[in-house]
Amino acid sequence: MIMGISQELHAIGRPLLDAQLAHPTVRGIAAGDLPEPVFRSWLEQDYLFLLDYVRVFSRLAWQAPDGHLGDLVDLAHATWHDELSLHRSMSAEFGADLEAATKGPACAAYTDFLLRSAADYADGLAALYPCMWGYSTLGRVLADKPPAEPRYRAWVDTYADPGFAALTARIAVMIDEAAPDPGRAAALFTEGMRHELAFWDVP
Repeated sequence: MIMGISQELHAIGRPLLDAQLAHPTVRGIAAGDLPEPVFRSWLEQDYLFLLDYVRVFSRLAWQAPDGHLGDLVDLAHATWHDELSLHRSMSAEFGADLEAATKGPACAAYTDFLLRSAADYADGLAALYPCMWGYSTLGRVLADKPPAEPRYRAWVDTYADPGFAALTARIAVMIDEAAPDPGRAAALFTEGMRHELAFWDVP
């Protein structure tokens, strides 16, 4: 059986995903004992990241074939209304100041990479996939033994949601249909996974 490009990307990304699962920030969320200042900083950085992630989806939607257009609109909508709403609701609980936050080096490097990659449709899909695949997989793994702390449990529940998994699976299909150059897709996906890992080193 021949693997599609997306399945090859999963195999490439698994070691970097395992590194995320072992990262102290992720382990702290999983245990429910991550120090609040660390999560507050992560929350502010991820809020800024997601604003640009919506822009990435929008830039790709402009280039998309008709069969993909609605999916990208749905992804932009879900990011804006679901993920960003979660960040806004959690900001008060953790004392985060989302409006005054500024990008740290990891956030700036990652969003710059994504926005540049989105200049090409197939490249952009491969570059953005690590975020969706990574968080969907992290959510599913952490949900097997969710944290008792309700705020961190809410975070896990968001990314373990079957609806989020379905959006992630749809992106995988879209990557296969866009048929990017396999070597280039692998390089972009790997770079995105490295940005994902670096993002947990909150400033």
